[in-house]
Amino acid sequence: MFDTLLNFLTGGVVGLGWWGMGLVLLVFTQLTIFAVTLYLHRSQAHRGVDFHPVIAHFFRFWTWLTTSMITKEWVAIHRKHHAKVETDEDPHSPVTKGIGMVFWRGVELYREARAMRADIEQYGRGAPDDWIERHLYTPHANLGPVALLVINSVLFGLPGVALWAIQMAWIPFWAAGVINGLGHWWGYRNFESADTSTNLTPWAFWVGGEELHNNHHAFPSSARFSMRRWEFDIGWAVIRGLQALRLAKVLRVAPSMDVRPNIAVPDAETLKALLSHRFQAMTDYQRNVFVPALREEAAMAGAKLRKLLPRRMRRGLVNDGRWLKPDCRAQLSTWVEQRPRIRVLVEHRARLAALLEARGNDAAERLKLLQAWCHEAEASGIAALQNYAARLKGYALTAH
Repeated sequence: MFDTLLNFLTGGVVGLGWWGMGLVLLVFTQLTIFAVTLYLHRSQAHRGVDFHPVIAHFFRFWTWLTTSMITKEWVAIHRKHHAKVETDEDPHSPVTKGIGMVFWRGVELYREARAMRADIEQYGRGAPDDWIERHLYTPHANLGPVALLVINSVLFGLPGVALWAIQMAWIPFWAAGVINGLGHWWGYRNFESADTSTNLTPWAFWVGGEELHNNHHAFPSSARFSMRRWEFDIGWAVIRGLQALRLAKVLRVAPSMDVRPNIAVPDAETLKALLSHRFQAMTDYQRNVFVPALREEAAMAGAKLRKLLPRRMRRGLVNDGRWLKPDCRAQLSTWVEQRPRIRVLVEHRARLAALLEARGNDAAERLKLLQAWCHEAEASGIAALQNYAARLKGYALTAH
């Protein structure tokens, strides 16, 4: 009798060894990540993909069971993050709240955002509101993890309790801490988006593709987060697999861009591509205009580029020093004013960004402004700017 009880406590009904428990942990945590990135994020928050009702409800059930998060609240908080990114109203921006706060206390920030019920109603529209949501998932959200603790204990004994604890910490650490925190603080950027988002790594199998955070901020509604050939989005691989089984329907992916040769004047195709890829245009400006110009300035000054202008201030040229501290921003402004050629490049960048981000101008007026911008860029006498304008005129969306 005692041996039977001991075996039950140490192995539960299933009686798996350590390798078996490790496999269960891997499967369970991956399912939780997929429930968040595929269902809550890509499907519900951004409408980039639809899932078969059976798959969608499984993800919703698994989210309730393993995280106690309510779909409408998660969706609303994430949409607000995009709408108010890097401002005081952003629910979890390291820029305004500090990296330590977001990384270590992201769950507290999530709870604070949940309490703002007007925001939940405003940003959470379209989330599930069926019978089971109203009678179980929403009013009894905490019941899910309690049920999971009981299930784990029965199936796996005391090791199941440890498994449950890891499951409970998985999303708070990787999503609320790593992605929301480090994803706006450290990493590489493919796109000069209007925020501080970064890609943490080109591949990370354990966070479902969410590590490609800068790509996501550049194209929020895209169901695919990978943008470069060497990037791998495991969440997109799952979507493609479900699509092949007719269990998923992809609604949106980031459009591809081409460059047409020998375009004399920007046309409607140019403008359409620029509006779809405005962050790519700003990235190209940084890499193909600012970087060569700064290297030439350094060569003329007989100094290395990092001595001429520190890296953080170089990045500040791309966004008018928006993310720099006030003293660094003032220092950058003074540095630019002392260099007429760099000042011209900064002014052209700011005008192009304003043109692409303006909401009041109609397409015809915006096209005229773009044509005038290209004409002035080509007349600037600055080779890097002239080459950029010539390339920009050929921008076009790739036909699918």
